[in-house]
Amino acid sequence: MNTPISSTFNPDDFDTYREDNRLEAKAANGGLPGTLWDTYSSFANTYGGCIVCGAVERKDGSWKTTGLKDLNKIKKAFWDTIHDKKKVSLCLLTESDVDEYEINGDVVLVIRVPRASRSQKPIYLNNDVFGSTFRRDHEGDYHCTEAEVRAMIRDASEETPDQRVLLDKSIDGLFNDETVKSYRTRYNIKHPDSAWTELDDKDFLVQIGAADDENGLHPTVAGLLMFGIERKITKEYPEYFLDYREHLLPDVRWTDRIYSQEPEWSGNVFDFYSRVSAKLVLDLKKPFKLVDMVRVDETPQHDAVREALVNCLVNTDFYQSWSVVIEKYPDKIVLANPGTIITGKKQMLKGGISQPRNKGLFKMFNLIGLGEHAGSGVPDIYKAWRDVGLQAPEVEEKFGNPDRTILTLPLVSDTASNDSPIRQSADLADPADLNERHKQILSVMEAEREYSTNEIADLIGLKSSRTRQLLKELVGAELLESTGSTNGKRYIRRASADEQLERAEAIMANNPVLAFSPGDLRREGKSIDEYLSDFTKPEQEFYRDYYEDEI
Repeated sequence: MNTPISSTFNPDDFDTYREDNRLEAKAANGGLPGTLWDTYSSFANTYGGCIVCGAVERKDGSWKTTGLKDLNKIKKAFWDTIHDKKKVSLCLLTESDVDEYEINGDVVLVIRVPRASRSQKPIYLNNDVFGSTFRRDHEGDYHCTEAEVRAMIRDASEETPDQRVLLDKSIDGLFNDETVKSYRTRYNIKHPDSAWTELDDKDFLVQIGAADDENGLHPTVAGLLMFGIERKITKEYPEYFLDYREHLLPDVRWTDRIYSQEPEWSGNVFDFYSRVSAKLVLDLKKPFKLVDMVRVDETPQHDAVREALVNCLVNTDFYQSWSVVIEKYPDKIVLANPGTIITGKKQMLKGGISQPRNKGLFKMFNLIGLGEHAGSGVPDIYKAWRDVGLQAPEVEEKFGNPDRTILTLPLVSDTASNDSPIRQSADLADPADLNERHKQILSVMEAEREYSTNEIADLIGLKSSRTRQLLKELVGAELLESTGSTNGKRYIRRASADEQLERAEAIMANNPVLAFSPGDLRREGKSIDEYLSDFTKPEQEFYRDYYEDEI
């Protein structure tokens, strides 16, 4: 079993070490090899790692020591070179990062290379930032592309790319008015006493960082992303694309999809968040809970999913050639965005430091109660999952062209029991197992009225294939009845006892025979169909016969 590399090199584990993305062996028999500096750059720009000089890799992957002929000469050459700005852009090491050990009778030199911070990257060689910047994968050191280097340079700036003012653009016709209105509604609810609620839209947009008025009124990049129209966003970000995919049936490519190029909506970041967050939390359980005698329908898990989505969006590198992809499966939610983790995976999981890639977007989400300034967002997500007994989330950072960060939120319990928030079976064994989609269908269906699958799909905003599956489950639970063949199947929700009583009282109070005679109907100039339009189909047939006979 290979021993994973860490900041501490243990000579007792030497025989178990293998080269990987954080560990490299260099023979160095004739002095420091030139490739050592490629590895230094690659480790610094990726995860960090250890370079072991005086060791080589055998054909089977195991290591053997070769020793160093002149240790002092090698150490001097190392420190002289790493401090030479013409060779190495920045020295990240202190004396404590370089140690010597005796292993199997040979001396080896261990160089611990830390991961460079956001402001230090890229670490490059030979004064050639685009030609001599390296990264590390399991295959070894590789030259970064120009796009990868530019991404590191963008991330190094204290002013994030979305805070830039677009001096060649006006906000007139650039922002979607309905998006701004929706955002302001949420802001007013969150801050009812704020003086900003009284501002007109233009002044309000300046206050939240969506626009700048120092040299006339111009949008910021964050404002364009948050409130803009997709075709105008892509003029600034040609690779801009937001994609939500729902995979809830095994034989269907996706059961629902939302993407930013759809003509039916704006395609901006805020509207994408609003649409997708509602779908992501729809099937999460809402246990019955009262606070001050008021039912609370939200849980920390709901908040965690929204936090994960905001985190994904505000840390996206919109210049990279890859899209934001949010995918929902029966057993997991996967959120992926272009760009690496600014603080590094270790610090992100620990929390306490907040360094969003897009500070402007982050501020606007934070103003409406979304996003964590204290850097506790990801730890809170892990806690919410742990508290409900689900498998722990997973964070994956992939370096390449493009860089990607992927967060997976499992929706199955640690023990793989039947306590999953989304049922896997085709039938509902108990009405208590209804999820929010089932409840939504029942709420939009009028009692005693027939509906087709497409009609219900339109009412709840879901694909017909997924709606058909939900209807099948409701029929299996005897909450709906179905009639007709497969292609022409219709669904009916029978009225409950309370609904039947309420309906009977309404009919008695509005009985057309008692309240409106055929003569009255004629004098008012109303048609029979118009007058009976509020009644059910059986009632219409009964009373139509009465009126037609009398008239």
